[in-house]
Amino acid sequence: MKRNLLFGFAALFATALSAQAQLPGKIVQTGQVLLPNGWKLSPAGTSLPLGDLPLNIQLSNSGKVLAVTNNGQSTQSIQLIDPVNEKLIDEKVIGKLWYGLQFSHDDKHLYASGGNDNWIIDFAIKNNKLIPADTIKLAPHAYPKDKVCATGIAVNKANTLLYTVTKEDNSLYIIDLNTRKVKSSIKLKAEAYSCLLSPDEKTLYISVWNGGEVACYNTATGAITSITVGNHPNELLLNKKGTRLFVANANDNSVSIINTATKKITEVVSTSLFPTHLTGSTTNGLALSADEKTLYIANADNNCLAVFDVSKPSASQSRGFIPVGWYPTNVKTLGKKILVSNGKGFTSMANPDGPMPIKRPDNSGVHKGNTNTKEQYIAGLFKGTLSFINTPTPGQLKIFTKQVYANTPFTGKKEKTAPGIAGNPIPRSKTDKSPIKHIFYIIKENRTYDQVLGDMPKGNGDTSLCIFGAKITPNLHAMANEFVLADNFYVDAEVSADGHNWSMAAYATDYIEKTWPTYYSSRGGDYGSEGVRTAVDPRDGYIWDYCKRAGVSYRSYGEFAAYGKTTIKALEGHMCVQTPGFDLNITDRFREQVWEHDFDSLLNRNEVPALNIVRMGNDHTSGQKKGAISILSAVADNDQGVGMLLEHLSHSKIWKESVVFVLEDDAQNGSDHIDAHRSPVYVAGPWVKRDAVIHGMYSTSGVLRTMELILGLPPMSQYDAAAMPLYDCFTSTPDFKPYELKPAQIDLEKRNVAVNKSSKISDTFNLTNEDKVPDLLLNEIIWKGVKGEDAVMPAPRRSAFVILEQKKKDDDD
Repeated sequence: MKRNLLFGFAALFATALSAQAQLPGKIVQTGQVLLPNGWKLSPAGTSLPLGDLPLNIQLSNSGKVLAVTNNGQSTQSIQLIDPVNEKLIDEKVIGKLWYGLQFSHDDKHLYASGGNDNWIIDFAIKNNKLIPADTIKLAPHAYPKDKVCATGIAVNKANTLLYTVTKEDNSLYIIDLNTRKVKSSIKLKAEAYSCLLSPDEKTLYISVWNGGEVACYNTATGAITSITVGNHPNELLLNKKGTRLFVANANDNSVSIINTATKKITEVVSTSLFPTHLTGSTTNGLALSADEKTLYIANADNNCLAVFDVSKPSASQSRGFIPVGWYPTNVKTLGKKILVSNGKGFTSMANPDGPMPIKRPDNSGVHKGNTNTKEQYIAGLFKGTLSFINTPTPGQLKIFTKQVYANTPFTGKKEKTAPGIAGNPIPRSKTDKSPIKHIFYIIKENRTYDQVLGDMPKGNGDTSLCIFGAKITPNLHAMANEFVLADNFYVDAEVSADGHNWSMAAYATDYIEKTWPTYYSSRGGDYGSEGVRTAVDPRDGYIWDYCKRAGVSYRSYGEFAAYGKTTIKALEGHMCVQTPGFDLNITDRFREQVWEHDFDSLLNRNEVPALNIVRMGNDHTSGQKKGAISILSAVADNDQGVGMLLEHLSHSKIWKESVVFVLEDDAQNGSDHIDAHRSPVYVAGPWVKRDAVIHGMYSTSGVLRTMELILGLPPMSQYDAAAMPLYDCFTSTPDFKPYELKPAQIDLEKRNVAVNKSSKISDTFNLTNEDKVPDLLLNEIIWKGVKGEDAVMPAPRRSAFVILEQKKKDDDD
């Protein structure tokens, strides 16, 4: 099933035309798909569907077979593709896989990482079919006590030695392929990603993912030296002679080019679309043309390939860009073809058939015969694709380059000056001043727009999907009624794992994007969000780091901190020590009382910070866990906590210069008739419009950009720099009327007492933090808890939004 995608998408236009009233954009034949995060796609070439989150593609030495490893939340598989005829030739579903993938030099074997099963899977290849041959155990007694998880794999020409590196125990393992035993293991500085043998097999190069270096292992002596490169080095590439090593630096938007003889960096090429230091291109794939004169670089978060002429060492020149799919993870070349794995495919997918098993037709190219209900899950619905692009002529490359710039909302101009409205309380640059001096940023957990506000007639909601309507959330509804109802807001994150990063930094690193699906599918490992692992942290930190550098006061009430403990250095001394962490047995009303006591104390000393981050996450709920706070009571408690805070603040002396932002860290698989990323956002304060409905498209990053402009901070990534601030929610004529708390309309102390299938499942949930529960299952249990045990939850919806206007020529052009 191959599709031509050169500025195509006719089927998407037809779908959008039939439902344009539901879409945030309008439609003409631009050939672009508007993603929920505000970026656009127009992939070049033809394509094949792949599985969930393809992370690696490897060509056989003959060039006749391409192997793909699919590493998403749902079904994981190895696929064999005929790259010449562009068709699927074989596939094997495997329980656990990850990035590592390598052919033997005779093409008779394919070695793949078995993920957190802590082994290498050895496939024999016969008649273009995968034959499971053996598993090579790296640490047979380690799991589950200790994790290993093989990442990159390299094999010598004689097929006697296999090298693999790991991301859990940060090691190099050397395996004797004759005995199938580990010969030795060596500790590395940090998590590793890829490894590559030099042509003479004297050196094994290792990208130390979280170490900012390439480790050079001497295969004869066992000695290791290192070369310092950029932040988050991942993919490695050698030229045929082995004289030049290319290293992709994900968090620096760059590629380091190294002279392997001197082990010195000869040059660094920047892959971003504009001259910027901001993270957000996420460089993570490399390939050389057949003549080795052209380097193709996958920019995951810019959805494109950067193209460089590297024919003259130390004098590389940019040649332009090629538009590809959503989050390209790898790139290879075969003759005059460029092959690209797009980790999230071509669009946010729709799922109209509901949460039922899917049996795909045998010619679908994906998961033949699979009947896995988890395919309804948000991560499982991001189906990867493989693009085949003919090497463009210089003229075609110019056209492609223009298309890439038309797809991006980020510009160099926006980084310095945001689009805005004259006289608006939200400044356009960090040098302008705002009448707002105090921000109260409330982070909640995991709700879509329709789940909460679908019952509001003046918004674009679906009442049939609303389970926490006005009776359950009177204060959230009052905020949307009395201030602004924004019904076209989308979270940038998929789940809580990346949600708190997006909510605090407007960026999720390549580490977290590539590891959370494994954890969320109960395949082991730990993505380490919220300060647990430094690999998750953005290069330049979170919003509190920016505040610290700018001399802006800030304070955390439970975000990345609990009871005065945190792993984030910048939060030390900037948190309320009485605030609990994620604990669903503690009410959000209690959290508000902790905040209120601390706030009053600071207010009396005129020391209320400029930025106050308050975590209230009981709308997560405990499902139907027996004895826990009931689903409706938990959400109603959360509503009361938010309302109490707003009321108390609005009666204080600083209300006249305050604003409150309330949003979910992610929507995480709830039902919404527009898109599973659509979520409520609430904005309140004297400078916020009253009784207004805002239909403009906004995002998590747009909220952060708004806060940055108020605080006088620069953008933290290309995403918030590109995002539209919430100007339209504000007015230059303030209304200082305070907010009055709306009392709860249900029993806030009600506990789960029923014993049924859902309660028994809920009893097995690990609720120690927001990321320990299978959230698809939790959402289904929540639905049943509200609608009845036999009720079937509507499926999450993934939409492609097609926009009207051709992108206007930017002032930077």
